[in-house]
Parts: sequence; C-alpha cells; structure tokens
Amino acid sequence: MLILIGEIQRRNKPASGKGFEAPAVRSEQFRHVNKPVQLHGNWSNGFVQSAQEIYTANMATNYWVIDMLRKVLFMPVFWAFFVFAVSPRIAVAIELEDTRAIPHIDSAGQESYRDFLTFDKHRAFAIAPGGTWAWKGSEPSAESAARNTLQTCHEESGLTCVLYALDDKVVFDTQAWSRLWGPYLNLSQAELAPVGLKRGEHFYNLAFKNASGKPVSLSDLHGKVVLLHFWGSWCHPCRNEMPELQQLHKALGNAPDIRMVLLQVQEDFGLSRRWAQQQHLNLPLHDSGVQGKAMSSLTLADGQKMLDRDIAPAFPTTYILDKHGIVVFSNVGPVSRWSQYLPLLRDVAARSGK
Repeated sequence: MLILIGEIQRRNKPASGKGFEAPAVRSEQFRHVNKPVQLHGNWSNGFVQSAQEIYTANMATNYWVIDMLRKVLFMPVFWAFFVFAVSPRIAVAIELEDTRAIPHIDSAGQESYRDFLTFDKHRAFAIAPGGTWAWKGSEPSAESAARNTLQTCHEESGLTCVLYALDDKVVFDTQAWSRLWGPYLNLSQAELAPVGLKRGEHFYNLAFKNASGKPVSLSDLHGKVVLLHFWGSWCHPCRNEMPELQQLHKALGNAPDIRMVLLQVQEDFGLSRRWAQQQHLNLPLHDSGVQGKAMSSLTLADGQKMLDRDIAPAFPTTYILDKHGIVVFSNVGPVSRWSQYLPLLRDVAARSGK
C-alpha cells in the first residue's frame, strides 16, 4: 500500500472574480493524504476460499479447467464489482474537480476554483452569468460558507448568484441558473422603465438596416429577445469571438422569438461583411450606418446621434434585451463559450413579454 503525504503552501489570492477582489484569505499549511479506496464486507474472502477448495480437489485432473474458470469467471466478476463499488466516488471526484464544467468562468476563475478545492471545510464557490465568481473557505459551518459567499458575489457584482460547490459536493442547480436573468418586467412596468444601458432599463431605440438594406429599429423587434452585439473586423478580440457566436447562432436554429443583431462600429458595413465571408461565417450582420473609422456615432430612430463609446465602452460589447426591449444582461469584452448562454436566452424567450 502506498500512501503519499505532502505539504502544500497556500497563496493569498482574491476570493472573487470578473474584476472584483474580496479580502485576502489567510495563508496556511495543510496535509493532504491520498488514501486508497477500501471495499467493505467479506464477499471476496468467501469467493476465493471456495475457488481454492475446488482448485485443490481437482488439481491433478482438472487443472486447466479450473484455471480457465478462474480467468474467465473470477476476474470479470471481481472487476465488475470493483467498478460498481468505486465508480460513484470517482464520478463525484471528476465532477467536483472538472473546471471546464463550470459555466461562463474564464481561466482565472478556473484557477481560483482549483485554489478553492485546496481549502479546508467549510467552503463554498458561487457564480453568476457572465463569468462572475466568488468563494470563501475555512468557514465555521456549511451554512455560513454558503450565505457569506453568495452575499460577497452579489455585493461585488450586483448580480444574482448561485452556489456551484459546497464543501466536497457540486450543488449547481441548472434550473435556477437558467432563470437568473429574471424576474422580467411586465408591459406596464416596462413602459415606466427609464431609458438607459443598465439592467431593468429600456435600451435606446437604435436605427439600422438589415442585411438586405431594409431600415429597422430596435422597437420593431419588440416581442423578440434580442442579442445586440457591437463589433468590428479591425478589433482582434471581436474576431476571436466570432466562432463562438457562430456556434450560438447555429444552436439557436430558427428560434422564432430570439434574434441576433450584430452591428459594426468604426468601419463600413461592406468591409465587415467581406471579412465575415472570408472567414466562412454565416451570422446575422446588420448595417449600423457607420461608414468609416472616422465615424464614431450611431443613429437613433428619431434621428439623434450617440457616440458608440457611450453605448459600448469597449469592443466587443453585448446586450441581451427581453421582449419589451428591457436590458436583462450586458457584457463588455468577449464572451467565451456563448453556447452556454442558451438556457438563459430560452428562459427570457419563454417568460418575458407578458
């Protein structure tokens, strides 16, 4: 039996992500022991004893028969039982330690989650749509770990968060996660909402053209969930994000109540469309009306102008609008794994617009 014992020195790291830092957690040492999985009960002793008795009684005449039975019957039965007994523990360990399974978080969040796993109980890790994360370790109880982590995540991000892991278990609720952009405003509430860019505000009524050159405004799309994306082919992060948006567009298929509107900034529509064609991208590109790099304003339906940086402080920038045109989510910068946003988009489509 081999037991490995090692000392690991923890580093002081922020306990929240997506640009937010919580107070550093104390540094301490801990001992980690890799213990072998033990099978309980005496089933194996009885089975081996019976096999040995048969083997001894027939050694002279049936050696090859018993040996063949041992190879054909005993080993498969043993390994089948072993896998059955151990597999639940292995599955939990893989699920708990699989950073790629955590939705929306980036590589920094994944690294922080690995640090979270090294801390003593009680500990909790929370996430919010868009890649926000927060965690706490060495709490006096599981309840306090969960409560304090959720509070930190919300205070630092302003978003509703859910627990992903608590102590040694993944407790992620996929149904609760898909509903985090709600609750949604009803029609009377939406009519009273102020115009702006924040969650719960009515987005500016931009005017643009579709790919066929037909004039459109955002108000024409009321009744649809709109993914409004500002980008440019001159923008390196924008170009890198396009394959992810392509996957999302493909996954949406012909969803009747979800629309993607991609508007180019600081370049002519023909230039951005040619670049997309060269990359073999099939995306719903729309013409913002911008006709070159020197043009930095966007047009509203009433003819007024807005600086593109007043709407998108950096490129790319994305807004999700519900069926009343109300902002339910926004993200400045590229988004990785856009297809993970499908459950949230479908929830907006199903529950908003009442």
